Amino acid sequence: MAHATQSVPFHRNFIVMGPWRHGGWAGGDGSSLGNVKFDGQATGTYFRKEIQAKWFAWYLKGKGDGNFAEAVSFQTGSNQWKNYTKWPPKESKIKNIYFHSNGKLTFNAPTTAESKSFDSYISDPAKPVPYRARPVEETYGPGSRWYFWLTEDQRFVQNRPDVLSWETDTLTQDVTVTGNLLAKIYAATSGTDADWVVKLIDVYPQEYKKELSMSGYQLMIAADVFRGRFRKSFEHPEPMAPNKPELYTIDLHGIDHVFKKGHKIMVQVQSTWFPIIDRNPQKYVPNIFEAKESDYQKATEMIYHSAGAASCISLPVVE
Repeated sequence: MAHATQSVPFHRNFIVMGPWRHGGWAGGDGSSLGNVKFDGQATGTYFRKEIQAKWFAWYLKGKGDGNFAEAVSFQTGSNQWKNYTKWPPKESKIKNIYFHSNGKLTFNAPTTAESKSFDSYISDPAKPVPYRARPVEETYGPGSRWYFWLTEDQRFVQNRPDVLSWETDTLTQDVTVTGNLLAKIYAATSGTDADWVVKLIDVYPQEYKKELSMSGYQLMIAADVFRGRFRKSFEHPEPMAPNKPELYTIDLHGIDHVFKKGHKIMVQVQSTWFPIIDRNPQKYVPNIFEAKESDYQKATEMIYHSAGAASCISLPVVE
């Protein structure tokens, strides 16, 4: 009688995360990205010699000890390589950081004593928030900043009337955020469709003695966009009810970053991010690519921060 055999999976999954633009791991020393420097750490060189070469030596030639961490990450802020037994790390514990009145951001949930329950702005598709500072050069043209736009100083939009910002007091100790982020935003629109762009930002000290040119810099650590019509289903989009607050859960993906003592944590919310995100008419139409000019309209967007509608970012904090 024949016996069936069952293969046993090895579960050999590895991930390496470094501070590079597309393909940056393959060339250059990786000691900086845009305006951000990594304390002299040659991250690209380290990856190629100490991680990639040893991994291939073991799996292709049987050389070395084969002892590799499941997750290896270059932790920005502290500018150190970290090894983890799994991703996200088991050491991370979720702590919500909440929006409050007057642009405040704290780890304390809002109460019924909040002076107002929401902040608002008018989003105009005819005057969208740019994704990087003007002039916006040809993507692959001479002097283009496209390659490093994710590290651009976000102060260029902070005072726009269609961008909301909340920030903590100056941090009295390091805050280490390692793992997967979620934005949980209670929001409403006067229209019938809306985009919610959420950005988590590291605000440098106003006098950053380590590198004066980075004083006050607002470094975007994580960001993404969610289109309101898909709040219930990506397969079956539907209009939003005007002026009705709803919860939007937005995946901000994984990070490994230390917000250093003396810095601040900031969150920005906006509804356009042009031209990296196509303009939402803000009036529900079945297919926005067939929207008429008359479909594009201004809308009042409201972000709530009350006890019953506490907008927050869920941070995986390592104590």
